Amino acid sequence: MSDTSPRSKMIDTDDMEAGRVERPNKSQQKREIQALLELARKLSGLEDSQLNHMQLPAELMREIAASRSMKHGALKRQMKLITKLLRELPTESMVATFEELERKKADLDANFHRIERWRDRLITEGSETLTEFIQSYPVTDAGLIRQLIRNAQKEAAQCKPPKSSRALFKLLREIIAQGK
Repeated sequence: MSDTSPRSKMIDTDDMEAGRVERPNKSQQKREIQALLELARKLSGLEDSQLNHMQLPAELMREIAASRSMKHGALKRQMKLITKLLRELPTESMVATFEELERKKADLDANFHRIERWRDRLITEGSETLTEFIQSYPVTDAGLIRQLIRNAQKEAAQCKPPKSSRALFKLLREIIAQGK
């Protein structure tokens, strides 16, 4: 009489120590699939030029392009399909490239905000800030900056469009780019 209880189906691991194969547990598999799903979402948000830089397979590129026009349930199914395709590929280089793109974007954003802070400080705080800016970036046309600051202050007081403020921002961006 054979015993069909779950205990009889258990494998004795003591006998298999030499040939033991570790498989990831279900939680680990779910985390990996979730990470691939997140990567699929991020890839679908990239521009074609950025995706071409990653040298993805044609089928994956088509599915990513198709996902951009989908909504709700169709998009969810498409993301699952893209995740399935990603499971078949080595994703380390894709993740590294994506992280590099994110780092570059963060650097650009930080630089943009630094320029905005300089512009706002120059317009609101006056000559002390201009002196500080000139000390930080000696390749500066102080007269032009002063003129743009005065014009930006007048425009703000008269509720006019911030034409001089934009021009000041562009000038500061050029000066800071040269000073790097």
